[in-house]
Order: sequence, then C-alpha cells, then structure tokens
Amino acid sequence: TTRGAPGRPGYKRRLNDDKVIAEKRNEFFASVFTAEDVREIPKPEPAFVGDKSEELSRIEVSLQEVLELIDKLHSNTSPGPDGIDPRVLKELQCEIAALLPTVSNLSFKSASVPNDWKRANVTPIFEKGSRGDPGNYRPVSLTSVPGKLVQTIVKNKIVRHTEEHNLLGKSQHGFCKGKLCLLEFCEGVNKHVDKGDPVDVVYLDFQKAFDKVPHQRLLRKLNSHGRRGKTLSWIENWLKDREQRVGINGKFSEWRGVTSGVPRGSVLGPILFNLFINDLEKGVNSEVANFADDTKLLKIVKTKADCEELQKDLTKLSDWATKWPMKFNVDKCKVMHLGKNNPSYTYNMMGANLATTNQERSWSHHG
Repeated sequence: TTRGAPGRPGYKRRLNDDKVIAEKRNEFFASVFTAEDVREIPKPEPAFVGDKSEELSRIEVSLQEVLELIDKLHSNTSPGPDGIDPRVLKELQCEIAALLPTVSNLSFKSASVPNDWKRANVTPIFEKGSRGDPGNYRPVSLTSVPGKLVQTIVKNKIVRHTEEHNLLGKSQHGFCKGKLCLLEFCEGVNKHVDKGDPVDVVYLDFQKAFDKVPHQRLLRKLNSHGRRGKTLSWIENWLKDREQRVGINGKFSEWRGVTSGVPRGSVLGPILFNLFINDLEKGVNSEVANFADDTKLLKIVKTKADCEELQKDLTKLSDWATKWPMKFNVDKCKVMHLGKNNPSYTYNMMGANLATTNQERSWSHHG
C-alpha cells in the first residue's frame, strides 16, 4: 500500500486499502472456526476423581492478589478495545485495586463476564510464505487489560488445582518454558541415538489449533477435570458471545462473532488448550511430548514391528482428532529418521504419506 501523511497523495487510498485488508483478514480468521455439532458430544473419561469438596467450583479474588498482579503489569502492554492502558492501572493503583476485586467477585458469583472483556483487537502476525495469502498470518488477540488480570487469577487457580490433583498427562509440557521442554526432549532423543538405537521422531502439526477448539466439548473436558459449578459457568460465559475485529495501521474491520477456539494472546487460552488435548496420549504406546499445539512422537524402531506400532499410534491420534473435531495439517507433519540401521519406514495419516525431514524443529510457545 502507498504510505503517506494526511494531505499527501495516496493517503486516503492507503486508509481505504488498510480497512479493506483488515476486513479480508477478519473474514478469513472467522472462516476457520469449527461449526460444532452439539447433538452428540462424546463423554470424556473422568480425569478428576476427588470428592465434591475438592472440585474447583468457585473462585474468589482478594485485594492482595489484585495489588500483586497490578505491580507485575508491564507498562508497555497494549490495551484492548476498551482502551484502558496498563499505565493508568499502575498510576491509579489504590483507587482501581479496591474496585477490581468487587467487580471480579461479582462476575464470578453471577458467572457473567463484562462484554468489554470478551472483545479483541486482532493483530495479524505474518509467519512465512506469500504475504498476500491470509492463511500465512497468525491472529494475536489484544484484549482488555483488567480482563487479563482476572484471567490470570482464574488461570492460577486452575494450574494450582491441576498440579495438586496431578491431572496433567505425562506428555504435557504446557506449564514449562519452551527452551526447557525442547532441551528435555532433545536429550531423550540424543540418549537413544548415542546408544546406537534407530529412532523415529514424528512432528505433528494441528491445523489452526487454538482457533478450532469446539467450546461445548472443551467445557465437557473441563468438567471431567473437576472444574464445575460457578467456575465452569464463568468460563462458559467467557467463551460465549466473543467478538473480534482486525486492525491494520490503526484502521479496523467490522466486528465478527467468535464461535470456536481459545483466543491467542489471552491468558486463559493456553491452559484451556492443554486441558482439551490432555487425553490425546491415551492408548498411545510411543513416547509423546506436547507443548501447546506442538506434538511430537518418539519411538525406537529396531524392527518392522516397531515401525508398525508407531503407525498404529498415528492412526489413534487421527481418530482422536476426528472424535474431537480437530485437524492435523498432514502436509506439515514430518518424520525424522535418526540413528544407524534405521528402517526409514514410510508412515501415513489420513491417507497421505508423511514427508521426511532432516531439520530439527524447535518448540515455540503459542497462544
């Protein structure tokens, strides 16, 4: 687009172009949402087996929690559509700190989330490929800063409850830092290769994972993890009637409804996604490592039978994706054959052979 300043040739055209592009980007982002069939929702296996008193069924916020969160706020955090700047929260800490717990506790008790906390300004982040293809942009949501503070409180309670009751599967690395997860996984691979074992690593890629999570199925899974009562109702309301608009150079598209997914850039999104895919590894014999929407499978493959076992695991994962309307981007799923005497078996998913790669792919935290 033509750059310029007010009064200069091309300026008005650029503004119009930016709005048109924003509209097209938002149209594309909305097109990937899952149309969920709510008539027959599968029943997830119960992950939480504690009694009723141990459920996470209510949340309360203290003044101290709010003060600590405001202290930790980065002043350069971008505000959401409500325009509330984090610097204002920090400067007016005493006045706002007393108000926010009252508003938050009222929100939790009524299981009703203010509309401003459910709106997002979406920034399209270019990843790779053609800049003209909207599919090569990742939507990152800028939401209300006070809303994010409250999300942090909810997230902390969920994390604590999950860890206290040991609810996260052994493959989940969602609570650890990306570099640590990668190091752990690489050390495991290297250990096998150093021993002379042939190893196959399969890199799996979910298609638009965060955007496609079906809400009612997610809520069923949260219930199976012991999030019930007002806590579950609050999360349901937080997911419901969300809206987003795309911004390009300060020009915005119209608002569009968000009918599936957990917002990228939100505080709650990553933990909700982790819990949604927590049963992905069930019945899988290969070693599984999950970090956000990146999944890797690892198996020592000394014989053809070992390779066939890994193929069975890939079929189980495909079946899981069909059951919980998620999709693997088969074109981006890759196999790495490592070690001496590797059989270099050809694996497939959803009827397509998986390509091989020699390049180690690192984890980066999404959400």
